[in-house]
Amino acid sequence: MLARRHPRRDAPGGADAKDSQQVEHIEERSTPRTPVIYEIVRRYGEEEMSRPGISLWWSGLAAGLSMSFSLLAEAILRMHLPEAEWQKLLTSLGYPVGFVMVVLSRQQLFTENTITVVLPVMAEATARNFGRAARMWAIVLAANLAGTLLAALFITFAPVVDPALRDAMLGIGAENAQHPWLEMAFRAVTAGFLMAAMVWLIPAADAAQFWVIVLITYLIGVGGFPHIVAGSVEAFLLVANGDLGVLPMLAGFTVPVLLGNIVGGTALFALVSYAQVMKEI
Repeated sequence: MLARRHPRRDAPGGADAKDSQQVEHIEERSTPRTPVIYEIVRRYGEEEMSRPGISLWWSGLAAGLSMSFSLLAEAILRMHLPEAEWQKLLTSLGYPVGFVMVVLSRQQLFTENTITVVLPVMAEATARNFGRAARMWAIVLAANLAGTLLAALFITFAPVVDPALRDAMLGIGAENAQHPWLEMAFRAVTAGFLMAAMVWLIPAADAAQFWVIVLITYLIGVGGFPHIVAGSVEAFLLVANGDLGVLPMLAGFTVPVLLGNIVGGTALFALVSYAQVMKEI
């Protein structure tokens, strides 16, 4: 006679433990909710605003120097590719290099701060927070531009790159500086929005952070959307070589691109990001 089978009985609490493990597994595999991403970015902004000014300065200076490698990588690719309509699609693969160096090493980049610093101010719009945000913006922007200036002077006057490579870098800079003021500003709005989007995407990217940075910044490069820090390397290089005056650079590049990046990153992306979570925080 076959033995009678008894229904399997889980140990006390076994079902609850299994359900708990399943919930944890689902949470681990799920993309963070929007309020969670908001809080991560906001806390990061709070931490950065609390850092000493000297720390922000050196981090921003390092970022400015690192960004010069985007132009260097683009120029190297350009030297080895034939003149063709599709050339920019490949040369722009060098554009993300500086951004990868800056973002993964947590160096201070001004266009990242158009969202990370603004979210804490929106959450608590006090005079103290406005002052902290303005302080950080001023220090990081000045440090970024100082780093790009040093990089441009080094490339121009030190025997570090071949003349042909320097000419390729100057050629890229000259092409990107040809847009009228208003067009430059509106193109910069797109770059600012994309940079803020990159900052928003990174907390949910985990191991794919590298590819998020590459994808977003490649789009900025191939689309010809000017970035205040990456573009300043090109602009300062033209000035150091005598191809562009200081005042025309400031009026025709720095001012419109800076305004556009701020509008795209702050007035558009940061405001929209805050609006979608303000009733949930």
